[in-house]
Amino acid sequence: MQPEQIDPVLVDFSVLAGWMDREGLPGGPFEDVEELGGGTQNVLIRFRRGGGQYVLRRGPRHLRAKSNEVLRREARVLAALNGTGVPAPALLAACLDEQVMGGAVFYLMSLADGFNATVTLPEPHASDPAIRHRMGLEAARALAALGAVDHVAVGLADLGRPEGFLDRQVGRWMSELESYGALEGYPGPEIPQLDKVSGWLADHLPASWRPGIMHGDYHLANLMFAFDGPRVTAILDWEMCTIGDPLVDLGWLLATWPDRDDESAAIAGPLGLAGGLPSPAEIVAAYGERSDRDLSAIGWYAVLACFKLGIVLEGTHARAFAGKAPKETGDLLHSITLGLFRRAEVFMAG
Repeated sequence: MQPEQIDPVLVDFSVLAGWMDREGLPGGPFEDVEELGGGTQNVLIRFRRGGGQYVLRRGPRHLRAKSNEVLRREARVLAALNGTGVPAPALLAACLDEQVMGGAVFYLMSLADGFNATVTLPEPHASDPAIRHRMGLEAARALAALGAVDHVAVGLADLGRPEGFLDRQVGRWMSELESYGALEGYPGPEIPQLDKVSGWLADHLPASWRPGIMHGDYHLANLMFAFDGPRVTAILDWEMCTIGDPLVDLGWLLATWPDRDDESAAIAGPLGLAGGLPSPAEIVAAYGERSDRDLSAIGWYAVLACFKLGIVLEGTHARAFAGKAPKETGDLLHSITLGLFRRAEVFMAG
């Protein structure tokens, strides 16, 4: 693809060239330009210039109120993680001035080498269950590396509001669920375990925890794996990152972990369907190998993740009633929400 084939509303390559030159990056023509799929919220464009490979990330075509704020936040976190050992894309340069590129903040990061196992499963991974098993363990270890970073030491002390972070969660997401009632035609959440799960979370709040960097959406679809083994080469999509309790990320991984007995295996794509993955207990143990955090209440974090994700997905179900999303999609996501609440009950039972 040639630069002129990319909509200049998204990226004006003449503007990009001038900015890169001012940043002291290698010059020359843009080559191998490609718009990448992936995140639905932001635009990703890969290209080569001056012998270097880059991925440009900016907000969506129609910028939302906080699109630029989110991009600035991502760039700040990626810059802070450079050199920490966390497998995150390297931040190469960031344009935080929205006036440069038609109102959009953007940044350049390194190209993540590897594959997304929810999209494709190459050899030797496809035919070797031992590699697939280790992929799950490596996903936990990569997350532990993130949780081990001292957010104050890397300059992220003011990134979030960790005080009272866990205490706010149940009320925050119950309010989100209640807000769906404003959508015309939505009969309300038909989630049998809702009161039981929300009450259990409130009654079993962990007594103490230690703040750190949270990815905010840590699951298999946001990971890249090495072509020659089980190693995680990159954690992607940092738009939800904050300073909170890193064990919420581990709970999220457990809540979304493929189980051959429910819908989660299909959602996890080829890797989920291939099976051979470690159990939730093995995931927790692998995390514990690389972390000094107290994992005694990890079941609470898994229940919280099921609760939160279920409510997020129920939003599309509600929008479908109002004609703002396809009915088939709404019905599918509602079935997944019900599965997540059933999974929460399993975690509650210990």
